[in-house]
Amino acid sequence: MIEEIRIRDLGVIDEAVLPLHAGLTVLSGETGAGKTMVVTGLGLLLGGRGDSGLVRSGAGRTVVEGVISLPDGHPALARAADAGADVSDGLVLVRSVAADGRSRAHVGGRAAPVGVLAEIAEHLVAVHGQADQWRLRRTDEHREVLDVYGGAAVAGPLATYRALHAELTAAEDELASLRAAAAERAREAETLRIGLERIEALDPQPGEDAALRAESERLGHAEELRAAAGGAHDALAGADDALDGAPGVLEALADASSRIATAAHNDPALAALGTRVDELRYLAADVAADLGSYLADADVDPARLDQVEQRRAALTELTRLYGPGVDDVLEWGRRAAARVTDLEGTGDRIGELESATVALATARAEAAEALSAARRAAAEVLGARITTELGHLAMGSATVTVAVEDAGRFGPDGVDVVEVRLAAGPGTTPRSVTKAASGGELSRVMLAIEVATAQETASVPTFVFDEVDAGVGGRAALDVGARLAELARHAQVVVVTHLAQVAAHADRHLVVEKSDDGQVTRSMVHEVSGEDRVAELARMLGGSGTDAALDHARDLMARARP
Repeated sequence: MIEEIRIRDLGVIDEAVLPLHAGLTVLSGETGAGKTMVVTGLGLLLGGRGDSGLVRSGAGRTVVEGVISLPDGHPALARAADAGADVSDGLVLVRSVAADGRSRAHVGGRAAPVGVLAEIAEHLVAVHGQADQWRLRRTDEHREVLDVYGGAAVAGPLATYRALHAELTAAEDELASLRAAAAERAREAETLRIGLERIEALDPQPGEDAALRAESERLGHAEELRAAAGGAHDALAGADDALDGAPGVLEALADASSRIATAAHNDPALAALGTRVDELRYLAADVAADLGSYLADADVDPARLDQVEQRRAALTELTRLYGPGVDDVLEWGRRAAARVTDLEGTGDRIGELESATVALATARAEAAEALSAARRAAAEVLGARITTELGHLAMGSATVTVAVEDAGRFGPDGVDVVEVRLAAGPGTTPRSVTKAASGGELSRVMLAIEVATAQETASVPTFVFDEVDAGVGGRAALDVGARLAELARHAQVVVVTHLAQVAAHADRHLVVEKSDDGQVTRSMVHEVSGEDRVAELARMLGGSGTDAALDHARDLMARARP
């Protein structure tokens, strides 16, 4: 609840502190004393529009500060914390409007956009007055009031409907997307299949391009390779057709080994050298044999060279299209095959979604009908309760109905349009309450709704009523006060009133008083109790100070608080 409001330099108010408590608090005062300024200040604190014209004459700025106590986990605390506020010791809101029109807001000691105040206010205060009936001017609010009032009987069907609606909407969106992209997917799949067919026809092997490149080099230089290998072989083994009879390396090594062997037994060092010469001879013999084999296989095959070059050309065409190398082409093929499978499976997905949307649409329609039935049942009871409450608010001939009608389309909250309708008297046609009720009647209808739903709804913790008793007097005014007191059993209620019959029901009574020193007019706020309160009620009754008025005031208090 709101614990305290401080106002400085707002209109005629110099400085005022409003200590607020649980239950019903009334605010009274003479005309022009500044009662409305208190509500205006509260509006500023809750994110209302700032106007430099509100700044007290001669002052630099208007400042309104509010101290609010809320239980842990309250949505207003969560929103304030999101804005960086310190809420460890409660919630403190500050709003200032400078004389030049600049406006600033602070939440929990941190500067914040004014819009954050308005977002927090949605969870804190409902202000009802002749100029502030937003909850009745929006049909969505009518539906929300009914849904909350309906409790679990409406909440269950509503949750079921919302889940089905969300699932159906997602399925329809996916289906529309798949259908819209069907032609593009078909073109993509066809392009990928052509590439896969090319790769399959050529059947490249991993690393084949590198192997063919090496083979091409070898075949292209076959004569040069044969000459080099043949020369090396002759140098090792000796040439059969050599005219000069020069020995080869093998023959020379054999001769060296033989010469060493004849004397090696005389010196271990020479024997060791002989061993090394023998190792060279064996290695040279192996190399000579390998060179011989190489020469035997090195015959030039022009047909094979043509085959290699043709294969390389075909692979080059693939790598030009699908990757820098054959291994890249093969990887592209693997990805393309997976993508084609995915694209071909889209048709199956479309079929699945078509079946799913039909089933979901049927289920959603059934859920919508169940939700509408639950709402109609709750609406009948709520309409009767509001009508009963209006009977206590000087609108005994009025009848309220809560209409639940088919909007003809499925929305996120069902197919229903919910509207609170008012018939001002017998035989009149019920119309939207915002069209059928005057300003004062609209405030009383809102009060009737709040009282009728207070016990069933988790409403905002604080209600403010500005001149809700306009056009009411006598016994009806006592009833208005009684209904406000009834609402105050479940929430904090602040009422700006000019009727003693309403004020008599208050748990606490604040008075706005104006003083004038001939130069400056100031208004202050103070709490009255005991005989001071009796005197204020007497003033409100129009008999300031007379014994009859004082007796009447005491009688009102006794009747209001039996």
